[in-house]
This record gives sequence, C-alpha cells and structure tokens, in this order.
Amino acid sequence: MPRSTDRQADPAAATASLAAEAALLEGRLRLLREAIDTVDARIDVVSEALRQLQHAVALPAEGRKHPGETDGARLDHSTRPDRP
Repeated sequence: MPRSTDRQADPAAATASLAAEAALLEGRLRLLREAIDTVDARIDVVSEALRQLQHAVALPAEGRKHPGETDGARLDHSTRPDRP
C-alpha cells in the first residue's frame, strides 16, 4: 500500500511536533500542580476552621451549658439510632 505524500515520515518534523506537544503538556502539568497546591491549602484552612469550631462547641463558655445539658448532666447520645 503506497504512502500518501502528506503522511511521509519526516523525522525532523516529527521531532519538532513532539517537542512542541511535550512543552504544552509540561505547561498544563505545572498549572494542574499549582491548582492542586491551591486546593490543598484551602483544605488545610477549612480543616483548621472546622477544628476550631469543634473545639468551641466542645468547650462551652464559662457558666454556660451545652445544648441538651440539664442539671449539670448531659444527655447520652451514644445510643442514638442515627449515629454509628
């Protein structure tokens, strides 16, 4: 089967094309890594904020009771069916 003239193998052209494609892919990879780093940083910030909120809820302010606390005793939520 004869090769068409536009499909002839030109090693220099193929090398240049592959080098250009590699450069594009490296640029995209760099952008994706930067985006992942940004997302990781945001996850860290949100995680810390959630830890602080959890801590604030776990330790009520002086003289205040936790929700569900009566007469100095908290309700036992360990047997609730909606919790594992």
